[in-house]
Order: sequence, then C-alpha cells, then structure tokens
Amino acid sequence: MTDHRTGQRTARPSATSRLVPLLALACGVAVGNVYFPQAVAPLAATGLGVSPGAAAGVVTATQFGYAAGIFLLVPLGDRLPARPLLVTLLGLTGLGLCAAAGAPALPPLLAASALTGAATVIAPLAGPLAAGLVPEERRGVVGGTLLSGCLAGMLLSRTAGGALGDRLGWRAPYLLAALLTLAVAVLLARTLPDTRPASRQPYPRLLAEPLRLLCRERQLRRSCWYQATVFAGFSAVWTGLALLLTGPAYGLGTSAVGLLALVNAVTLLVTPFAGRQVDRRGPDRVNLVCFLLVAVSAALLALGGPGGPAGLAALVAGTLLLDVGMQSGMVANQVRVYAVGAGVRSRLNTAYMTCAYLGGGAGSWLGTRAYAWYGWSGVCGLLAVLTSLGLLRHLAARPARPAPATALAPARRTAAAAGRPPGLRG
Repeated sequence: MTDHRTGQRTARPSATSRLVPLLALACGVAVGNVYFPQAVAPLAATGLGVSPGAAAGVVTATQFGYAAGIFLLVPLGDRLPARPLLVTLLGLTGLGLCAAAGAPALPPLLAASALTGAATVIAPLAGPLAAGLVPEERRGVVGGTLLSGCLAGMLLSRTAGGALGDRLGWRAPYLLAALLTLAVAVLLARTLPDTRPASRQPYPRLLAEPLRLLCRERQLRRSCWYQATVFAGFSAVWTGLALLLTGPAYGLGTSAVGLLALVNAVTLLVTPFAGRQVDRRGPDRVNLVCFLLVAVSAALLALGGPGGPAGLAALVAGTLLLDVGMQSGMVANQVRVYAVGAGVRSRLNTAYMTCAYLGGGAGSWLGTRAYAWYGWSGVCGLLAVLTSLGLLRHLAARPARPAPATALAPARRTAAAAGRPPGLRG
C-alpha cells in the first residue's frame, strides 16, 4: 500500500511484522562475522605462531574490508533487486569464512578476512530496505529493531567465538560462522519479496553518488562524523580489551572477552527505546546524550587497568555505557540520514557506513598501537579524545531548539520527491 504523505509504497503490516524480524536476524549473523575475530585473534596468534599485535590485524582487515564492501557494493541496493543481491553476498561471505578457517598462515587469513568483511554488508543493505517497507513515523522503531539484531550478533558472536575457540581452536568459530551465514542465505532466498529497484543509473554513477551526497548534504556529513569518531573509540576499546583480559593484569582466556560482551546484552533493550526517543524528540537530543554516555565510559574503563574484581566491575560498567552510547547514537544518525531522501537511501547509507567503518578500522589500528605504547590507559585516553572530537562538532552544530522527528516531515517529503522510492511487486 502507499503512504499518501510521502508517496512511498509500504508493505502491509502483516508482511512487515514477518520481514523486519527476519532482516534483524540476517543483520545479526552478518554483523557477527565482523566482530567475532576480536575474541579469536589472540588464539590465532598462538596457532599461527605470530605476535598478538600482528594477529590483531585480522580485526583491522575485516573492518577495512567491510568499509570497502559498503562503498563498492551497498550502492547496488538502489540498482538491483534485494533478494538476489543479499543471497549472493551471503554466499560469498560463507566462502570467505571457509577460506579463513583453512588459512595456513597470517597473510592468507588477512586476505580472507578482508574478503569476508567486504561481502558481509547485509546490515547496511537491510536498513534502507526496511525503511522503505514502513511509514515514516515508524522508521525509528524499525531502525532500533534492526540495530538490536546487529547488536545481538555482535555480542553473541564474541561470546560464542571466544568459548568455541578456547575449546576447539581458533578455526572452529570461522566454520560455525560459515554455516550460519549459508543457512541465512537459504532462508532469505525463500522468504524475501520481490522488490523494484529505485534507480536505473549505471554502476559508475551509483559509485560516485555517495561522494556527491557527502559533499552536498550537511546532515549526512554530521552523522558520518559523529559515528566515525565514536565507532573508532568503540573499536579501539574492544580490540584493546582482548589484549588486556588475556594479558598479565587478568590472565583470562579469550572466552572472557565474549562473556564481557554478553553482559552488555541489556543494550538490546535500549536501542528500540532509543528509536522511540528519536521519533519523539529528534536525533540531535539523542546524539548529545550518547556522546555524554561515551565520555563517562572512558573514565570508568580507565579504572579497569589494574585488574582485580574492582577493575573487572569497572570494565563491565564502562563497556555497557560505551555500547549503549554507540548503538543509540547510530539509531539517531541513521534516522537523520534516511530523512535526506527516499530514492537514494542505499547510497546515503553507503556514505554513512563507509565513514563509520573507516573510523572503526582506524580505531582498531590506533587501539593496538595505543595499547603497545601506553597500555590500557592509552586506549582509554584515545576513546576520550575521539569522543571529544565528535561532541565538539555536535555542540557547534546543535540548534537552540531541536525539532522532533515529526516536524521534519515536510522537508523529508520534499527530499523524497527528488528520487523514485522503491516498492514491492506482488
């Protein structure tokens, strides 16, 4: 049916109620492929006979591969039907994970990790797809639901990866991830509806479009900067945590990284709430609260360096605040980005997510160096600096009276009219 305020075709409520959880599951499995190497990297270092710092390059390679995949592949979401595109990418991801599981040395593992990261870009494709299936006033809630799926994949993949790696070796998590990815590919092939692409532009023009949008749209640039800075700090912390917990201060196994991530499962309940707050109060207010939460988390995390029960409690509290702040901020940023225009959402999301994961890859690299040079306090200091960069930009741009999301509807309708929105067939 058609939303008469925006001119966009939306799915029937009964169809949406089935599709959104399915897309959330696909997002969780795909995003998990990016994050479980954070828990497995120390084990891969031992198995391949390299240093932990060198093995941490697997995390960086995966995240930079993900950023490359977003830039090169996500624009196709506006050009190709969703079902064959998503199923093909999941199949390639499964092959990349199998190649990583069989890697005989670090260089092939790095190459397979980059391939896996590039292909597992289901979440940035599913977001624009889901946004086109629901009315405008429900996009915050739906975005929060998909983000909860991503977060579940992030948390559970670290937990399962660390525990399985401790028992069966570092290759076992890659094989399990490959099986799950291929199973989701079969499920999507059977259940996703046919979609009508929003654009007929040739691929080179689609590839250039995110750069053009980034140069033209101030709101897009704001969201990109916010997420890149916070996600860089987030990635630095979780890369450093694996080194801290398996090092002399704590002397724990890699499963401890997964258990710490699992404690933060409460964030699954927070992101839908954040989505409702964005729908009600607008993204700017939510972004401000998120920056403050991440800043407080940096101080709490610094208390975890010496080890012991008190240090572990500080790590739990600090990572919880960090996860809540980063994930809730992503909901606000994506709602702001999707408001720019309906017919170009995949290309908008390409620019946004590429910037976010370039920040994440840089954060993983910087976090490894900060830990090597200054220890855990250096990682926490890096998080504080990166968060300050995002917060200062937000304070400079924040209007005196932020408008709620519903007040932006006229502007969204104008932007949506500039492109042809996607729809459903059948």
